[in-house]
Amino acid sequence: MPRSIWLLVIGMAVNITGSSFLWPLNAIYIHEHLGKTLTVAGVVLLLNQAASVLGNLVGGTIFDKLGGYRSMLLGICISFFAALGLFFMHGWPHYVYLLIILGFGSGIIVPAMYAMAGSVWPEGGRKSFNALYVASNLGVAIGSALGGFVAAYSFDLTFMANAILFTIFFLIAVFGYRTIHVSGEISTSVIKQAGQVKNYTKLTALLILCTGYMLCWVGYVQWQSTIATYTQELSISLEQYSLLWTINGALIVLAQPLVSIAVKVMRSIKLQIIVGILIFIISFSVVGTADDYAGFLTAMVILTVGEMLVWPAVPTIAQSLAPKGREGLYQGIVNSTATCGRMLGPLFGGIMVDQFGMNALFIALGVLCIISIVTTLIYDRNLKKTDVSSASINAQA
Repeated sequence: MPRSIWLLVIGMAVNITGSSFLWPLNAIYIHEHLGKTLTVAGVVLLLNQAASVLGNLVGGTIFDKLGGYRSMLLGICISFFAALGLFFMHGWPHYVYLLIILGFGSGIIVPAMYAMAGSVWPEGGRKSFNALYVASNLGVAIGSALGGFVAAYSFDLTFMANAILFTIFFLIAVFGYRTIHVSGEISTSVIKQAGQVKNYTKLTALLILCTGYMLCWVGYVQWQSTIATYTQELSISLEQYSLLWTINGALIVLAQPLVSIAVKVMRSIKLQIIVGILIFIISFSVVGTADDYAGFLTAMVILTVGEMLVWPAVPTIAQSLAPKGREGLYQGIVNSTATCGRMLGPLFGGIMVDQFGMNALFIALGVLCIISIVTTLIYDRNLKKTDVSSASINAQA
């Protein structure tokens, strides 16, 4: 990989390591330490993710206007000051306000990183996006491994670790990303030459695909909200719960050679996504019947296999669909729909569990996954009519 991609990979790993000290434990902290209901915890996380949605769209737009360096620096500065504030003020309601600001800042960062990776190494196809995905999960593995143990001793230290790692990320960005030159300004003539009708067709295809992507995230985020609190009811410790995310991140890093083989065998990026969603359904079926740690561990391993197929595939498709000068916007859409799933998921899960119980939640998640399969099957139907075949997407993947 080019040096610029390695710098982005390192920055992503540091960023997510810091965040992973906090985000897997948000629902537990709000429910257990601040004494709020699961529904209230869901609302708080919804507000955090709503701010991230706005940040995703703002970040993508700023990337297209001003380039990746400035947009990323803005997001890092906002996130750093919010993380620093959480270290000093994490009671109620300050926790809510600062979590919203942190969500907005973090939301700006991610689409800028993905758009920058796709722009500086377009010939890399899925490799650049997969590298960022692996880096983020390496951060999850390290942060979650340490976060649970640190939180069991003191939640104050988790907030401190988040702030320190955002500081390191800021230094990496200032001294490393300045040399990565990506011009994101949109040229009106370029947009006209690309053809407005074809661009609208591509945008529609992306929105259809991302609808299913969002529903997948609604299910996935239950592991950070309702399932997290459910493990506590079964007397599974914070250390054991955090270890699940460590295993998730470690497996993603170590299993990449096997994933590469699987992707080559399937050949079609659409089939890759569908198989991943089917694996999600199996995971929810397993966790729905789990009553001990071994059951949750099995379900997490299965879930990890599914996400390795689905999560890097959608940004890859978005990059191939994006007209020149719109890469930031398209990656912003991908990240904002994922964030919408993370936003709606905790509230949806909290209401389902409070009103109907865990079993009803797992049935509902299976239905959402089936809808996601349908959107994946049909997203490129109109693209074929305009001679933008899915074969070109597969070639880049």
